[in-house]
Amino acid sequence: MTSSFIIRVPATSANIGPGFDVVGLSLSLYLTLTVTTGENPTLPVITYSGEGADEVPLDPYRNLMTRVALYVLRCNGFRIFPPNLSIHCDNQIPFGRGLGSSGAAVIAGVLLGDSLGKLNLSRERMLDYALMVERHPDNVTAALVGGFVGSYLRELDPQATEAAQVPLSEVLPEYPPDAGEDWGLSPPVPPLGIGHYVRFKWNSSIKAVAIIPRFELSTAKARAVLPESYSRKDLVFNMQRLAVLTTALGQTPPDPELIFEAMKDRVHQPYRKTLIPGLPAVTSLITPASHPGLLGICLSGAGPTILALATHNFENIAGKIQEIFQQEQIEVDWKILEVAGGSTVDF
Repeated sequence: MTSSFIIRVPATSANIGPGFDVVGLSLSLYLTLTVTTGENPTLPVITYSGEGADEVPLDPYRNLMTRVALYVLRCNGFRIFPPNLSIHCDNQIPFGRGLGSSGAAVIAGVLLGDSLGKLNLSRERMLDYALMVERHPDNVTAALVGGFVGSYLRELDPQATEAAQVPLSEVLPEYPPDAGEDWGLSPPVPPLGIGHYVRFKWNSSIKAVAIIPRFELSTAKARAVLPESYSRKDLVFNMQRLAVLTTALGQTPPDPELIFEAMKDRVHQPYRKTLIPGLPAVTSLITPASHPGLLGICLSGAGPTILALATHNFENIAGKIQEIFQQEQIEVDWKILEVAGGSTVDF
């Protein structure tokens, strides 16, 4: 008997200025999986269209999404994928641009494992599985629950802490070509309650203008330029603004001057300007005074995408940012995005 279902996971933007590794925002670009199962005992078949179609591995034991799904299944007593599994992925989320493409793949994998195994995992338990793979909660939490989200990793007891810090190579092992069904059969089960989150209010008139440079920037490279420690002054600067921002973006009407100042950062963006030519000019020359409708500008995640929050005048705002990047010989694309709901599974 054949059955099918559709999984839909949104893109995300992390940090939103001062909320480094703390806040995330779901956006209306999607990774969509159309999944079909049958009765014939064949290996899973993956097809792929959209962003990254030329570079995504289609081997189910190498593809991030299906490896995460298998991890979830094996933690819950399933040895292998169900028979005659077919997955078509259609992806709108650019790779390596700071829009949560890997976080979306991880959440898609958790939802895939939950659906294939009929596990009926709670959202909180799904987040535990995701955080065993993606160790920062901001993107995966926003992708899972949707909206404007704050999250943290809970302090666990020593045994649970050790379990949550198992090397990723043990959670998602690299399957050798000759791996049999018993290879990697007993993965580490995530402890309960690794991450916790809260959804903040969001004013629905606020849209996100994503300006997407045509080059990739890995999260690892963007993290490598950050310092090991910060001054108290810079940390207080960010905490003050984050405390204001999480409320200001839900107020009606939104206050441009308040939000613009509250989206400033001293923890990650100043150190990443060498990796993203044009970033200092974008964050200093484009203001609510020069471009009415603008509320604030920040890096999206680790970059290089720039996120401009605005209520109107989207084309002029995007055009000015595009002009600054062109002066640095960088071509960009831009999109007006809505704040999206969370991930869905439709049977």
